[in-house]
Amino acid sequence: MLKYSLPALVIGFVLDLLIGDPRWLYHPICVIGNLIAVLEKVIRKIFPKNHGGELTGGFLIVVLVCLFSGGVPLLVLYYLYRYLPVAGFVLEVFWCYQLLATRSLKDESMKVYDRLKNGTLDEARYAVSMIVGRDTRELTETGVTKAAVETVAENASDGVIAPMLYMAIGGVPLMFLYKGINTMDSMLGYKNDKYLYFGRIAAKLDDVANYIPARISGWLMVAGTVFTGMDTKNAAKIYKRDRRNHASPNSAQTEAAMAGALDVQLAGNAYYFGKLYEKPTIGDPIRPVEPEDIKRANRLMYAASILGVVVFGLLSVGIRFGLLR
Repeated sequence: MLKYSLPALVIGFVLDLLIGDPRWLYHPICVIGNLIAVLEKVIRKIFPKNHGGELTGGFLIVVLVCLFSGGVPLLVLYYLYRYLPVAGFVLEVFWCYQLLATRSLKDESMKVYDRLKNGTLDEARYAVSMIVGRDTRELTETGVTKAAVETVAENASDGVIAPMLYMAIGGVPLMFLYKGINTMDSMLGYKNDKYLYFGRIAAKLDDVANYIPARISGWLMVAGTVFTGMDTKNAAKIYKRDRRNHASPNSAQTEAAMAGALDVQLAGNAYYFGKLYEKPTIGDPIRPVEPEDIKRANRLMYAASILGVVVFGLLSVGIRFGLLR
């Protein structure tokens, strides 16, 4: 089954670039998201509402979601490849295409760019609110632009590079397992009263799952500046200097490379659910942030993604060669 993962990755990536995520096509992550929502309601009713009970419930939901998100695709593909190998390959390509977010990340961020250039600031705020978690109602044009650029940078790892890496190592089942972990973090990994203990294990597991991919993504972005005509020297400098300027061990990795490549300053304080969170800045304000930076960020994200396919393709070949020896 693993010997087909590399061609499935390449074809799936090309399909993602060409088609993206049509709104009419049901996405498998919705299944995982619905499962998490149902399990949370059930588990919260079973376990006591104290710190120990919430930690235990949080551990149980992580185990169940991981078993489902990785186990179901593994079983389906195992039997298809055994009895209907062509159907197995087609399904693996299709799932790989669905789990990559290169085109959709570009499309959604470019909606923000379009509203900044051709619409109103309120429309741009609404567009960016669809792709970020922070409060956007009071953002200036610069704030809206920075939020969009930061989202492209961070999701280049979570939505593109990391899934590619896991696909190259273990095929679509491992890719699904990663997306299950990532979805749990996005739904449960908040540091508020409701999820501080219940979502702690999901958040920590996501940190572990993204630790290596985030760092690979940062260096792929630095390398991508060579092909996009951006500031390679500053990208490497800011990446090495500011890659830890975030509460998360992973989020600043790609943001630092992006800020350096664009010669701008990103991050800083932001409001979430009406509360101000003080965060360090990333990069130097060599020049002001401008809407065109959204387009530049997408170019760099595409360059890093293509480099990722090449690097992970070589990794996949090396793994298969080692297993066959």
